[in-house]
Parts: sequence; C-alpha cells; structure tokens
Amino acid sequence: MSVDRIVFAMAGIFIWGGLGIWYMTQEPLWLIVPAFVGANMFQAAFTGFCPMAMILKKFGAKPGQAFD
Repeated sequence: MSVDRIVFAMAGIFIWGGLGIWYMTQEPLWLIVPAFVGANMFQAAFTGFCPMAMILKKFGAKPGQAFD
C-alpha cells in the first residue's frame, strides 16, 4: 500500500473509532477526535502537509502521489 492509501485508511479508522466511542459513552469530548482528523485532512488537501504521511515515509512506506 502507498502512503496515500494508508493515510486515508488510518483517517477512516480514527473517525469511526472516535464516533463509536462517543456513541457508546455519549461523552461529547470524544467528538474532538473525528473533528481533528477531518480538519487535518482538509488542511492537507490545500497545503500537502500531513504529519501521518511524514511518519509513514520515515518507516519506509511506498510513496504515493498526494504526499510527496
């Protein structure tokens, strides 16, 4: 898998995880997790800066097209 696909997969896991925990606990602070991930994806679309992509590159993941 390329860095791009791993980043999108991890974002989905964190969004669903945060929403799932919020649904089970009804603690509104858990909604910060999907909000943060969504905001990071939004800014990465315009700037190309993604901390997760940088970490994956250091671990040797195959580069993709979105995060060079």
